[in-house]
Amino acid sequence: MSESRPGSPIRPTHPIVLAVGGYLATRLIGLLVLAVAAAATGEDGLHRLKGRWDSVWYVRIAEHGYGYETTLPNGDVHSDLAFFPLLPALERGLSAVLPVDADTAGLLVSWTAGVLAAWGVYRCGAHAFGTRAGVVLAVLWGVYPTAFVQSMAYTETLFTALAAWSLYAVLRGRWILAGVLCAAAGLTRPTAVALIAALGITALVTLVRDRRLPPRTVIGVLIAPLGWLGYVGYVGVREGRPTAYFDVQADWGNSVDGGVALARFIIGLPWPAALGLSAALALLGGLVALCVRQRQPLPLLVYTVGVVFVSLVGAAYFGSRPRLMMPAFGLLLPPAVALARARTRTVVPVVAGLALASAAYGALTLLGSGPP
Repeated sequence: MSESRPGSPIRPTHPIVLAVGGYLATRLIGLLVLAVAAAATGEDGLHRLKGRWDSVWYVRIAEHGYGYETTLPNGDVHSDLAFFPLLPALERGLSAVLPVDADTAGLLVSWTAGVLAAWGVYRCGAHAFGTRAGVVLAVLWGVYPTAFVQSMAYTETLFTALAAWSLYAVLRGRWILAGVLCAAAGLTRPTAVALIAALGITALVTLVRDRRLPPRTVIGVLIAPLGWLGYVGYVGVREGRPTAYFDVQADWGNSVDGGVALARFIIGLPWPAALGLSAALALLGGLVALCVRQRQPLPLLVYTVGVVFVSLVGAAYFGSRPRLMMPAFGLLLPPAVALARARTRTVVPVVAGLALASAAYGALTLLGSGPP
């Protein structure tokens, strides 16, 4: 499986076609399983994809701008300033030029970004470990346990697309492009701090190694945090205090506590559940260790570890943590490389089984009552 020469036609067996096509197949399986389950239970599957949980907040921002907040029965205040602006801006713009409402526009953005993300994930994997590993990596990202969120009007696909292509730009030495894409990611999710760190640490290591930095690297690193800093600064100015964004997140229960909330959650579980969750965290730690032993490219490794770290040290709702880690596609590189060495007749049923399991879990979660 090799790349075609520049200018040559893209064949059905071209790695990009296999990567993106395989990814789309996994998402189609998820949508079909959701449709069947929704029909069986009398639920509206499409509404579950574009009109629930965080999607509602993004649509409200797209339609009315920032300024909405709600007070919960326990007195907690939830403000829409917790949500970064790029997705609602795209929803607003798309609904202005197409005959669709903002929530449908959110689905279109998410699905399009999913394709771009799979393409970028493939590029990163192929650059590091070969085209076959890149193809498998893109497909495995589509069968991640919480991959159903990739079919929702959420920011996961948009952020992952920007992050993957930013990392690929760094791997190719295109630092200014990497910085611009990182800045856009910083307008999408707070997790962009992991991507900013990846670019900064890679540049620092380059400086120590070469004792110089090309001007384009310096420019890229300076551009990278502008999106994240810009939005945090906007909230600070709007609310009249520099820590306002972090105060808003704390009101949502998303303050950084170093993992204390996670530890308390585990301790409070019945011992079989606590043991199972501890085993899952040990597996996560093992995956991170494998990423290090695999000698993944430095920017990809720092980004992956950073996303995992950010997802674990906050006091966020526990059920959302696997979703928050989903953009860390580098975690899937060890199994992707292992599967890439296997025969196709082995890989296909394994991936198909994972796709069905992910789809079933997604349908169960989407048709349930709690947020992902």
